[in-house]
Amino acid sequence: MKLPEPPLLLITDRRQVRRTLVEVVAAALTSGCRWVSVREKDLPEPEQIALARMLAPMVWRHGGKLSLHGTPELAQAVKADGVHLPAGSDPQAARKLLGANKLIGVSIHSAGEAEAIDPASVDYAVAGPAFETESKPGYGPEIGRKGLAEIARATRVPILAIGGLNVMRAAEVLAVGPRGIAVMGGVMRSADPARVMRELLLVVAEARLQRG
Repeated sequence: MKLPEPPLLLITDRRQVRRTLVEVVAAALTSGCRWVSVREKDLPEPEQIALARMLAPMVWRHGGKLSLHGTPELAQAVKADGVHLPAGSDPQAARKLLGANKLIGVSIHSAGEAEAIDPASVDYAVAGPAFETESKPGYGPEIGRKGLAEIARATRVPILAIGGLNVMRAAEVLAVGPRGIAVMGGVMRSADPARVMRELLLVVAEARLQRG
């Protein structure tokens, strides 16, 4: 399945927002974001479902896609457009449950994991952390540009880079192979999430033009 356009995935974290999560997601959508994933794993499942169902109409009104970080069963309960699976999950089982018309992504951290991806089951992979990130301090070694380039070469699905991405670093990683980016804290923590989203989307658009 084709990735949403533009290939920028906004991942939620209500614990980091300066405003309400609804306000931050709304600002991102009005700025051009068309792909949002609800990642609130510390909430009980009924609360995750309720939150995703609240955000979904906002995303859909803008012609966007709503994913859910978690299990395929949870994504199915939400009627989400896709699911993002943690490393080590079973994407074949997710594909069997959700069907061919849902987005299925996985988190990866190495070229070996990237090479093992089956494009019949997985639509994209999120690779990181590209750089040290405030959202997950100490979460694994930085992959860096070299690692992201190796991952992008190793797999047959589009790669989204994640982790510590500001405008400058987003441009750097997109130049070495990833199709797009995934962002969380940089938008969630911002006093002006609309401006940050516009700037990142411009970087993604420029990278696409350079690739031809």
